[in-house]
Amino acid sequence: MCGICGELRLDGAPADLGAIETMMARLTRRGPDHGGSYSDGALALGHRRLSIIDLSVRANQPMVDAELGLALVFNGTIYNHRELRAELVGRGYRFFSEGDGEVILKAWHAWGEGCFERLHGMFAFGLWDARERALILARDRFGIKPLYWSEQTGRVRFASNSQALLAAGGVDTAVDAVALHHLFTLHAVVPAPRTILRGVRKIEPGHWLRLEADGRRSGGAYWQLEATRPAQPRNEGEWLEAIHAELRRAVRVRSEVADVPVGVLLSGGLDSSLLVALLAETGVSDLRTFSVGFEDTPEESGSEFFYSDQVAAHYATRHQRFQVPNDQVLERLPEAIDAMAEPMFGQDAVAFYLLAEQVSREIKVVQSGQGADEVFGGYFWYPRMQAEGAGSRLERFAKHYFDRDHAEYLRMVAAAHGGADHTAELIGPALTAPGADTFMDAVLRLDVTTLIVDDPVKRVDNMTMAWGLEARVPFLDHRLVELAARCPPELKLREGGKYPLKALARGLLPAAVIDRPKGYFPMPALKYVRGPFLAFMRELLDSRACRERGLYRRDYIEQLLAAPDMHHTRIQGNKLWHLAALELWLQRNVDGADAG
Repeated sequence: MCGICGELRLDGAPADLGAIETMMARLTRRGPDHGGSYSDGALALGHRRLSIIDLSVRANQPMVDAELGLALVFNGTIYNHRELRAELVGRGYRFFSEGDGEVILKAWHAWGEGCFERLHGMFAFGLWDARERALILARDRFGIKPLYWSEQTGRVRFASNSQALLAAGGVDTAVDAVALHHLFTLHAVVPAPRTILRGVRKIEPGHWLRLEADGRRSGGAYWQLEATRPAQPRNEGEWLEAIHAELRRAVRVRSEVADVPVGVLLSGGLDSSLLVALLAETGVSDLRTFSVGFEDTPEESGSEFFYSDQVAAHYATRHQRFQVPNDQVLERLPEAIDAMAEPMFGQDAVAFYLLAEQVSREIKVVQSGQGADEVFGGYFWYPRMQAEGAGSRLERFAKHYFDRDHAEYLRMVAAAHGGADHTAELIGPALTAPGADTFMDAVLRLDVTTLIVDDPVKRVDNMTMAWGLEARVPFLDHRLVELAARCPPELKLREGGKYPLKALARGLLPAAVIDRPKGYFPMPALKYVRGPFLAFMRELLDSRACRERGLYRRDYIEQLLAAPDMHHTRIQGNKLWHLAALELWLQRNVDGADAG
């Protein structure tokens, strides 16, 4: 796990090594163990390392293979690197390290673009082919690892976060009108390749891009998810057995492929609790688990310790829990915003940020339960969509998911930022694209391939890597996801959702954990906004910077400020927090960069 960056000049000039150093400085927290750079005329690469596999200097990056004429900066983990290494050794390749990054170098040389589909893991990398004068950028199937890029006059830059690109300068920081619509309709999700800034783009999940030094480019998708029934039907028992085996393998490999201990972020929900159970089932001993909680509000509890304590006791884990008072949440909120590569509305972002701070003092790698709800249908809106009988697929989806209908969006933003219903134009075709047997197949496929990438997955990466902590997400193992996508939605949505996970948890977890209502990483103060939090948001939205930016209509802001607890989205996000979160992100990440 690391931070990567680079620059390719398209005008024949040498790469700007000063810009590489500037970008690396903004990536240090992602990789505190080592920093290095490499240049080859028009190309320069930078890398910050978090040492997880092969802790020796041989695995430092940028990794250069002079014999093959290749150089690499890589962020992530390749879980099948040992198997690929053995295959490549059989083809005559010689290795100088035990790291998984070197496997990517050899794999590209051996198989070219065919190497991507062979990589099993989470990854974002930039690879320079010195002989062909070409830069290859690639991202894993679910975008677990981020990869941003910016095209400017005569050059292309890439980095693990937008802050690095902004720090290097020359980025168009105007708000992208289409992205703004997505942001406020899909609760902060801006699907790739867009971001909220017009001058910053991101490589799409499951895609690669080849940039030639003369400006030519090629690339495309190397993977797609099929949500169709298999040719050979399976009964319920066969589905459950297959899912159990695949999930157990995904959890085991994410524990074994590391040269440092691996713990679990234990929220107290079914997903993370099941990770603990499966790790115990595969024979892992002395397991470290970590939980975080916040202050209660009259409406809901601020922690899930009641459940996480039961799981920790059941499996005798070395458990640590952290209680965070609300005044510390508000005090530390700007820090969490600074760590966001893009604006996020998820109430648990601060929770993950503060939890990761504590956990990083104890351990370098954790497993986390993100992805289970999307893959196995765990959210409350899925059954509602399924039961919706009238309307098109888009209308059925939007009624239970969109944060704001287009008419409300137009009442929210200033006239200059209005326009067409961009989100409907994006989501409608995605729900009718080939490769999904039913409406719910299409919904779950959209969620796991697009929406999850820029909400929970990005949130976990940004908040953990801000403290040099690697989070692994076994529920997004692509083999498990491919299997689950073939499983009938009716089976996944049974008993309120995630039926396969509930079924295999029987006998492994306390019934109270399995049968409890679906919970979320609680952060009540950002859902029920009052007191100091309300004053904080009022000050933000009344600030000179916000008024001069002119994104929002003042009457809409005043409506929310007058009754902040009365305006929630269909999936229970606070609309006032949405507006404040974007403004705070822009003030802290863009305004300062523009001034510099």
